[in-house]
Amino acid sequence: MRDPAVSRYTAGQLSPLRRAADLRRLRSERFDVLVIGAGVTGAGAALDAASRGLKVALVEARDLAAGTSSRSSKLIHGGLRYLEQLELHLVHEALTERGLLATRIAPHLVRPVPILVPLEGREGPREWPMRAFRRAYYGAGVAAYDVFAGIFGGGRGMPLHRHLTRTGAREIFPSLRPDVLTGAIRYYDGQVDDARLVVNTARTAASLGAAVVTSARVTGLLRQAREVTGVRIRDMEAPAGSPDAEFEVKARTVIAATGVWSDDITRMLREVGVRPGLRVRASKGVHLVVPRSAITGEAGLILRTATSVLFVIPWGGHWIIGTTDTDWQLDRSHPAASAKDIQYLLDQVNKVLDRPLSTDDIQGVYAGLRPLLAGEADSTSRLSREHAVVEPMLGLLLVAGGKYTTYRVMAADVIDKAARRLGPSVRPSRTDQLPLLGADGYAAAWRDRADLARRHGMPVGVVEHLLERYGTLAMHLIAMIDADPLLATPLAGAPEYLAVEVAYAAHAEGALHLDDVLTRRTRISFETPDRGTESAEQAAEIMGSVLGWDEAVRAREVEHYLARVAAERQSQLMPDDLTADAARLGAADVRGFAADRNEAAEELPKL
Repeated sequence: MRDPAVSRYTAGQLSPLRRAADLRRLRSERFDVLVIGAGVTGAGAALDAASRGLKVALVEARDLAAGTSSRSSKLIHGGLRYLEQLELHLVHEALTERGLLATRIAPHLVRPVPILVPLEGREGPREWPMRAFRRAYYGAGVAAYDVFAGIFGGGRGMPLHRHLTRTGAREIFPSLRPDVLTGAIRYYDGQVDDARLVVNTARTAASLGAAVVTSARVTGLLRQAREVTGVRIRDMEAPAGSPDAEFEVKARTVIAATGVWSDDITRMLREVGVRPGLRVRASKGVHLVVPRSAITGEAGLILRTATSVLFVIPWGGHWIIGTTDTDWQLDRSHPAASAKDIQYLLDQVNKVLDRPLSTDDIQGVYAGLRPLLAGEADSTSRLSREHAVVEPMLGLLLVAGGKYTTYRVMAADVIDKAARRLGPSVRPSRTDQLPLLGADGYAAAWRDRADLARRHGMPVGVVEHLLERYGTLAMHLIAMIDADPLLATPLAGAPEYLAVEVAYAAHAEGALHLDDVLTRRTRISFETPDRGTESAEQAAEIMGSVLGWDEAVRAREVEHYLARVAAERQSQLMPDDLTADAARLGAADVRGFAADRNEAAEELPKL
């Protein structure tokens, strides 16, 4: 629990000093709940447990949101296609969570985004019945979506849908081809910076007393007879050969929220003759990022493909186009997008655009892996998006599956199961009522942003940028600028970001490496044509001043980042997954990991 004399903000700072203190706690304390994996589900589980008054630790091998949770389509959505598949419980659950996130939990990070459902077809009397059917069919689905949101999600935070003629659709989205369009339906879903939501969730858990340590790799489970009693940890930031690099952490309950790494846990269980009862399959999703000028439109698009759906989503000065949905069995830490993936997305989106996109339009590419519960379906697009919680051994819980939007439900479910083990005194979940750091007072701060800018001598646009990324925590970044005006300097190659954001990431958001800042605390790695190479030197200098890097460390961080970008660019020229993966593995992981390949079963499992 947090010391009442310490403010919530101070208690939630993931500073270098805080990491050292939390490492000491890991070595000396016994925790009620230890969560492995700081993606959105793991961070959510740590927050849920801490909010119930439990003693909690959250450990992560790399960085907060380093895996799937920073590589999504950036949407908080109910899932229109689940409605079509009559998975009404999934729609109900997701729309409820969408409403909570947009209005109470994280209104500074989740906001409405308009999306068009184009009604494809041609003009002519013979085509009229089919046009009428399409409008009625899709219209009924979107109307049901709004009804579900109104009943179960309170209709909160999102406007209602609207039917549009072909002319009306092209007024909103002029880049739509008129010859394949008879009209459209506009509806709203939520947009989120996925990595920032995870960072805020982990910091909120820390503010309630959770120990949060990244670059802390679990190398094994501690057992007493048939019960798990903790884990073995390797501190990936410890000097080579340090006697303190490896240690044990005791816990009454261990929760593995390891996503596509879940099979590493199950492999360890099989070695002691335990059937895990859970199997996760990785599905690769690739996204393209193009400049806003490449497509003229004021809303997003949702398009049907042969196997799934394709989103074209406005993202600041860019568009995000995705995603693919293909099986992946290679390196899980750095899934690679191939030329085939990129061409598939271009082919799909160009079917409806009046000016086709080419590879020359692409500024960024990113790929992530969805952890799907494995079933009988041959195609990953047909595997379950539901989640599961299993207890293969006493003291060990596995949670997997689900979708980003419903992370809080997954977290509450797994902590409910842990609570039955920990005793009747554990309080029920209250995270549906708990705003994340930065959410409190956000509406008032946004309303008064012009006055805030005037008082601090800043452009209103800069204040808006900070409020939209940090909520009311922006006041702390503004205070840092007041103390050191040089921190208001825009970053080289990425002028929409400020030097203060890099300093704040290292000071309060747990960023330990240059890649953490350029890829997750900011999105410079995929929002700029150079993919962050022009920002690397300046960002390393700012981080180094906070983290105490000498010149050699700064140079090494820049070298690692440039090698990563070069390897990703090379992989995106390769014709298939195998060659793309080989190219991507040409850059070493900054935290010193070997490639995490599924086929390397003989090696020590890597969590």
